[in-house]
Amino acid sequence: MIPVTEQVNPCSKGIDTKPTLDILRIMNDQDKQVAFAVEKTLPSIAPLVDRIVKAFHEGGRLVYIGAGTSGRLGVLDASECPPTFGVPRSMVVGIIAGGDTALRDAVENAEDDEEAGRADLLRIQCSSRDVVVGLTASGRAPYVFGALSYARSLHAATASIACNADAKVFTVSDFPVCVDVGPEIITGSTRLKSGTAEKMVLNMLTTAAMIRMGYVYDNYMVNLKASNSKLNERAKRLVRCISGCSEAEAESAWDASEKSVPVAVLVARYGMEAKAARKLLEDNGNNLHKALGAQ
Repeated sequence: MIPVTEQVNPCSKGIDTKPTLDILRIMNDQDKQVAFAVEKTLPSIAPLVDRIVKAFHEGGRLVYIGAGTSGRLGVLDASECPPTFGVPRSMVVGIIAGGDTALRDAVENAEDDEEAGRADLLRIQCSSRDVVVGLTASGRAPYVFGALSYARSLHAATASIACNADAKVFTVSDFPVCVDVGPEIITGSTRLKSGTAEKMVLNMLTTAAMIRMGYVYDNYMVNLKASNSKLNERAKRLVRCISGCSEAEAESAWDASEKSVPVAVLVARYGMEAKAARKLLEDNGNNLHKALGAQ
């Protein structure tokens, strides 16, 4: 049987004869189905998030390993965690078949090398403390299968995200996530609906895990790294919103905090010294919600 990701989509038959607006409507109608397909996988995603949080608490990492578009999306999600949540780059790792060259230039045959998947995990010293998530829309990429098989041999937690129910990678996954988005509008082009679905799931994995780790207060990204003027101003707005202080007080607290929103919030809210604020945070697992409740 032809995998869903390779099947012909009847809704886009004759798309090459359509005017531009009709092409876009077909694409948009198909894209609308993606969120509903992801919704059906939430019961599978939730335990994976909990397992990732457990790994983080135990000093482990979240490792994405994928091929083609799937691999690029994993590297993208991993690269956005440090500036968004203030975590070290080593906490979420993204690996793509073919190496960093494949981020810009397609290295299509790289996904067929099962041994390379094992070698890339060996290179980063994958261990039993890690959670390894394989990314392959078809679910059949030998590179990803090899990586997950090796991770399982180390007793690392394994997961995979694919868009075919009979994905081979599910056989070596503790947490299989199947997002059935149906055939693509261009047959086999999984950079479309499948890629969108994978990106949505990856957003959930890291965002929900970081929230559970205490790196978000209410719905504010309080652990952001203020690495440019836009983020610097955003950080000071967060201090004002959370502490209820004036603009001048937020500015003063921000300067005293050495660019830490949680520290600045405690300084502004309670008038304490930055050193005491840092100690209060440390005593509460660097969780601002708990630190505010402890006063």
